Amino acid sequence: MNKEQLLKLNEDFLESLDDKSSSLLKELTKGQHPSTLVVCCSDSRVVPEKIFHSTFGDIFVIRTAGNLINEGELASVEYGIEHLKVSLVVVLGHTHCGAVHASIHNEKGLYLSPILDRIKKNISLEKDEREASIINAQKEAEFIKSKFPNYQGEVISLLYDIETGKVS
Repeated sequence: MNKEQLLKLNEDFLESLDDKSSSLLKELTKGQHPSTLVVCCSDSRVVPEKIFHSTFGDIFVIRTAGNLINEGELASVEYGIEHLKVSLVVVLGHTHCGAVHASIHNEKGLYLSPILDRIKKNISLEKDEREASIINAQKEAEFIKSKFPNYQGEVISLLYDIETGKVS
């Protein structure tokens, strides 16, 4: 896809907006009030707004390789918790995660290695990729809880199955 194609897709999007969506976009210029924060992988197949059948302003999404929470992501989580007052924080792992796969298979990369090392620490000796994705999401949810001990909302981990579209 090139720039022109991307801009054409945006034009198509704008033309497809119904009156309700157009009104919602205008209303959201006044501020956002999502009830849920989702930390998910950067994987293009994992789209929380679609997975949870949501619309503009419903979900505050943080996308990061392997759904890992580092300093920048912690700042976004803090914003969601402290300023947006979300009542639910979800760490959404997924099947067929490239970062989990790379971690299990000891792959390296200039910028990837710290991420893969963190996943490796989270999953320990687990070799089953589905189970490793579950464990990784659980560990990151626990990490968020440890960083925001006074948060009154719920912090959970879920798994998105890319093959079926089901979340469990």
